Amino acid sequence: MDFELFLKNIPKIQNTPLPASESHLKMAPMERIKMLKLWDYSQLNPKKAAVMALFYPKNNQTHLVLIQRTAHGIHSSQIALPGGKQEEQDPDLAYTAVRETQEEIGIEPQKINMITPLSAIYVPPSNFLVHPYIGHLEQTPEFIIQADEVAQIIEVPLADFLSAPTTLHNIKASYSEFTGVPAYTIHGNIVWGATAMILSELKDVLSESLIKK
Repeated sequence: MDFELFLKNIPKIQNTPLPASESHLKMAPMERIKMLKLWDYSQLNPKKAAVMALFYPKNNQTHLVLIQRTAHGIHSSQIALPGGKQEEQDPDLAYTAVRETQEEIGIEPQKINMITPLSAIYVPPSNFLVHPYIGHLEQTPEFIIQADEVAQIIEVPLADFLSAPTTLHNIKASYSEFTGVPAYTIHGNIVWGATAMILSELKDVLSESLIKK
């Protein structure tokens, strides 16, 4: 999609109702769907985190940046959105999303224009409640990765993201093994788990606001 057209549609994105669990469950592993009926994460005192779905122009076309995490930690080598844990000094979670985006991929905070939040999602393995945000840049960025956290940058044209196929996979994570996991295939990368669930809502919001008249 032409980036100028994306910018013109930002008010529609901001005014589109969030489908929340309706979108999340499309990409949820079967084990998580079963447990959602039992979890009351408010009783688990989850830590808070924030991630950024950051759009920007490249060759006049709208792109989304994803990252691959390094091969350590509970979410090792997984495809993700830039983001991380809220720190005590962060005034709010939007600030966390912007700060973490700067730390992980080198985007200066003043260049990030916040569009709207998406629905929070609970991540059981790490006991985090993750708050996603949509933001955009006015110009093509020069990424500077935090090498101990980020293995690589994945730049995805918006059209490729919206048309990414959903497939089922058997996935062995560092904390469990899952069968029949729905995932997106994006530029040869398998995107699953909480990131896929967040992207599912993002995809539904963008499809509603950018495609429907």
